[in-house]
Amino acid sequence: MRPSVNAARSGDRSPAASADAMCGRKRRQQRQETSYASCGKVVTLMTRDSVRVAAIDLDNPSHAQSLIEMLDHYARDPMGGGKGLTPDARERLVPELRRFPGYAGALAYVGDEPVGLINCFIGFSTFAARPLLNIHDIVVRRERRGHGIAHTLLDWAQHSAASLQCCKLTLEVLSNNERALRIYERAGFKPYMLDPAAGQAVLLQKIL
Repeated sequence: MRPSVNAARSGDRSPAASADAMCGRKRRQQRQETSYASCGKVVTLMTRDSVRVAAIDLDNPSHAQSLIEMLDHYARDPMGGGKGLTPDARERLVPELRRFPGYAGALAYVGDEPVGLINCFIGFSTFAARPLLNIHDIVVRRERRGHGIAHTLLDWAQHSAASLQCCKLTLEVLSNNERALRIYERAGFKPYMLDPAAGQAVLLQKIL
């Protein structure tokens, strides 16, 4: 069985042949038994083995509810702060994401069950003068971890970034999250540095 990825406008559930017709061309890439077609938009549907990844349609009530529930699951994890989303965040999350430019997210399913989530935002690299895709959140349900779901979500982000002509993917990770660090290293991520003599970049924040 060869899984497939279809890329078209957000919410489009057309098969790869329809996406090819929209694009006017067909591009195929083989990687870990995954093939996909792209026409300059985020990947809307990707399947690999038993895992299906679908781009989030914020106007789809099922997608919106799953987004909130998966993000709350992440927030309740020790690596997500251990407290869950506040009622205010749960209420405002989807409406605010609808208003925010450059959002790209996807849900991973096994059957009809949502088991993973990735939230990304398009940024810009001034040094490369090209867009980049930042992975802001990635979560897999605790009981589903260890089955390659995170790798499939990362592949979705990589295919989408390539389709959007981004120069790179970026993400932040807690230094003690050793399991996540191993996953990211296997996926090809490295600490950000320009010159080893200058050291690695450090993420800072100031709460407003």
